[in-house]
Order: sequence, then structure tokens, then C-alpha cells
Amino acid sequence: MGGPERPDRPAVGVELPRDLREGIEAAVAGVPGEDLTDAVDRLIDRYRADRPADEPILSGPVDVAAYAVYRMPATFAAVRAALAQLARACPDLAPTSQLDLGGGTGAAVWAARSVFSSLGTATVLDQVPEALEVGRRIDPPLPVTWRRSTMDALDKADLVTVSYVLSELSGADQAELVRRASLAAEQAVVVVEPGTPAGYRRILAARDVLVGLGRPIAAPCPHAQACPLLRGDWCHFGVRINRSALHRRLKSAELGYEDEKFSYVAAGPTPSQGWGRVLRRPQQRKGLVSLRVCTPDPGVATDLVSKRQGERYKAARDVTWGDTWP
Repeated sequence: MGGPERPDRPAVGVELPRDLREGIEAAVAGVPGEDLTDAVDRLIDRYRADRPADEPILSGPVDVAAYAVYRMPATFAAVRAALAQLARACPDLAPTSQLDLGGGTGAAVWAARSVFSSLGTATVLDQVPEALEVGRRIDPPLPVTWRRSTMDALDKADLVTVSYVLSELSGADQAELVRRASLAAEQAVVVVEPGTPAGYRRILAARDVLVGLGRPIAAPCPHAQACPLLRGDWCHFGVRINRSALHRRLKSAELGYEDEKFSYVAAGPTPSQGWGRVLRRPQQRKGLVSLRVCTPDPGVATDLVSKRQGERYKAARDVTWGDTWP
């Protein structure tokens, strides 16, 4: 066996839209840096705890400002990646309205608008008025209705997003929120959670609700049957985000980027069939690419693509973690 043909190509970092980056910085400009740093540390501890919340995690203006700097970029990047896979699976999908449940400062609205140019209006529901106010000040590039709500009654929208919300709820409340999100979605519903074993379990439960309601699963799964991964493994993906100077300073970070791991499920129009999903970063050696693929059968297989396979080998060299694979 020869040595590596080349090292894994570094992931290309996602750049926040300039308006979003400048909006975040303007929205937190009046908060003392020490207060922001302390609030970021508290939020990191709270999110790592990964348990239902007795009260909203964002408890005041400083927490909301810290969230905007610390979590909004990663949320934007993860939701955008999930929506991009939905758009690839359902190329005729062109939502004109969005409902973002528990959307806080509106990261998922920015993400949806960057994927679907058809999007014309959005509504963000959240319990924390300070989060809605910061989202309003950051000012997404389309008309948005910011509404304080417990989500008891939901208006219809073409696209419904639920991102990084389920971990704050009990199991029964998670299922009920996904059910209501699905019933409100005219075209598609997308649920995103952290790419941890616990986040993956919540996504599996959300997927069960969507399948039970007759929603076709568009991504990432190439089928609607039971997940074939063995116990101890979990389906998740990753996206790299380039950090702003403010982000690096508040997190005392040396690297100019961070990697966000996420799990998701997207249900929409019936997707094209016959594709698999690359579950891990492709492994490349001289003249050979190894892909771990979730298959439509269902099952999980290792696809070894050699240089002798010509165009298929060229395609395998370009495929990335989370992409579809024929």
C-alpha cells in the first residue's frame, strides 16, 4: 500500500453574510466585553448540559447578546447546510414563506434566505422578547414578523424550521412541537439539533413523528425505514465557520474557525430516489477513495472507488461528508 496521495483537503469555512456579521457586531456594541465573556461561558456550560430547561436559557439582554455572537454564526451555518441538502434532494422546492419556531435572533431566517432566493417573508416565534428585539435590530434581508409566542397556534408557511430547540423540552413536548411544525408546513419542515448522540436521538424521534404523519423524508436519509446505524454510532455532519475577531476574542480562541457538528432531518416533497448519503469524511489513499454510505436498501456500506473507475473516481475525490452519492 502506498502512502496518502494527498492530505484531506481542509474544509472551506463558511463566511457569514456581511450584513449579518455587521448586524451582530452592532447589536452587541453597547454591552461591556467582560459581561459578554461571562455570559458566553454560562451559555457554553448550559448547552453542554443538554437537558430540558425549566426556564428560557436566554434570561436577559446580556445573554441574548452573548448568544448572537457565540451561537448565531454556528446555527446559521448548520441550518444552511441542512437546507442546502433539502434543496438538492427536492430541486423544484421554492418556498416563499418561512415559519421559524423558537428562532430567537433569526439565524435560520438568514440561512433560509441564503439557500432559497424565492423566500419573500418570514415569521420568527420565540418566548424571549430580548432575542426577538436583537433579531429585529440585526435586520434580515426580507420582511420578518417577530412574535413572542408559546407556539400554541401556528400559522401556515411553505417552510417550517426548528433549530436547536428540542433539547430544551421534555420528550413529550418535543414530539408535540414537531407534530405542530409538520402540520404548519405547506411544503417542507426541517429540524436541526447538535451533532451529539443525544441530539441524534432527538432527531430520530422527530423523524418518527414526521414519518408517522406521512411526510416524505428528503434528507439526510435515503429511506424512511429504521436507521441502520449500530448502537454506539450516530448520524451527524459538520460545517466549518470562519470566526470574526469578536468571536475569537470572546471565546479566547486561537484558530480563525470552528467546526460545528449537527444532526438533522428534512421532510418535504417526495425526493428523487436511488441515492445514498456519505456519513463520514471520505478517506483518500493513492488511487483509492473509501466512502461510508447510508444506502437506500436500507443499510450502511463502504464503497471503495479506485482510479480504474474513471469518472466515478473523479466524482469520489470531490464528494464531501454529508453529500449524496449514487
